[in-house]
Amino acid sequence: MPGHGRPGRSATGRRATAGTTALLTLLALVLAGCSGCSTSRGSDTVGDGPVRLTFWSALRGSQEVVDEFNRTHDRIKVEFQQVPSGEQGGWTKLSNAARAGNAPDVATIEYPQLPGFTIDGVPRDITQLMPDSVREKILPQALDLTTFDGRTYAVPVDIEPMVFLYRKDIFTKNRIPVPKTWAEFESSARKLKQAQPRTRIGSLFTTGGTLYLAGYAWQAGAKWYDTVGDTWQISMDDAPTRKVAGYWQRLMDDDLVRVEPGSSQQWRAHLRSGETAGYLAGAWAAGSMMASTPDGKGKWAIAPMPQWDPAKPKVSTQGGSTFMVTKDSRHPKEAMEFISWMVTSPGALKAKLASGVSSAFPSVPSLVPVARKEMDTSYYSGQDIFGLFQKEAERIAPTWKWGPRMTSTTSSGDDGLAKAGAGSGDVLKALRDAQSRTMPDLKSLGLSVTTR
Repeated sequence: MPGHGRPGRSATGRRATAGTTALLTLLALVLAGCSGCSTSRGSDTVGDGPVRLTFWSALRGSQEVVDEFNRTHDRIKVEFQQVPSGEQGGWTKLSNAARAGNAPDVATIEYPQLPGFTIDGVPRDITQLMPDSVREKILPQALDLTTFDGRTYAVPVDIEPMVFLYRKDIFTKNRIPVPKTWAEFESSARKLKQAQPRTRIGSLFTTGGTLYLAGYAWQAGAKWYDTVGDTWQISMDDAPTRKVAGYWQRLMDDDLVRVEPGSSQQWRAHLRSGETAGYLAGAWAAGSMMASTPDGKGKWAIAPMPQWDPAKPKVSTQGGSTFMVTKDSRHPKEAMEFISWMVTSPGALKAKLASGVSSAFPSVPSLVPVARKEMDTSYYSGQDIFGLFQKEAERIAPTWKWGPRMTSTTSSGDDGLAKAGAGSGDVLKALRDAQSRTMPDLKSLGLSVTTR
């Protein structure tokens, strides 16, 4: 890769040289080249005062967390900047800053975007920086998503196992069993439609839906991305994915689920009215439901995600974030100290939760008692939702890899899902089109890419 990750290269302008096309080969070159890079940033210490770090995040509660850190630490002080969420411009802002050599010391990035940012040389390799005491506390499945061939590039903040939120009152009233398998989910969907013709068990999203389908496919055993030698292999229509696509296509064709934009006013209105009685999402969605649908208090409950094979339960994730030390940080050790505190300290989690309701499942399971104590679960009739999340998190299948350009891939997939919702396509075609449209993006990076 020319420049070996030098500041000043755009995501689209980076190229890999022959023989460096596997992810880790690229990462090694990128980060070896930047491990000692100087930057144009000014001094971030004041005389003999504390080391000063900059931190960018879109996560709610970050200011409160920084305030608590600054209150309890003298040697390091952190300046926080709230940035837009990724899809609202946060990723572009971070990319532009890194290209200019002015990335913050610490930044938040979501799991699907981490491989792409890593190939672009934004985060440092923190394998040696991360203390064993921190590594040992993190759920292995979460750390696996930030580690490529034994090299770690970010620290997981939360890990969000997929679960099923459902209207307990509607299911009980109509004597519909809470589905434990996907076959039961379809059966319950049919019974619910028959009992309440205007009500549906859930939604197939036409915006953001590709990442949900990724979660369903992951659980079924799919591998959209893999690496063999120095070649990326892509298969967004492998056998498990075809099974998942066919399943959701049938639910859509039989009018058993709503087909609508994710996080839209339309979707929320259906949740509030009871016309949509279920929601498959990451653990974080429990807190979001409380905030967006307050009238649902006492009506909603949470169950494990339906299984394909109950004898071999597997779970995937949807959502979740990580903290990276950027290549531009002049104080990587102090940046890691700050991240370690944010991820493992009960005080950090308490400060975050003081800013508002959050059901995000911490990547450090030992913090579950803190989360449980700080959250009022009367909305879910006192259900031990964090106990459920912890059990499900342990079932996350550690077989999934995100691709190098997931933003482009998911955008293409969502275009296809919108067409499927309008009757001019289908779910599997949407995924196949996303794959074919992703190939040129990956090849433009100089990657060796094949399909399986």
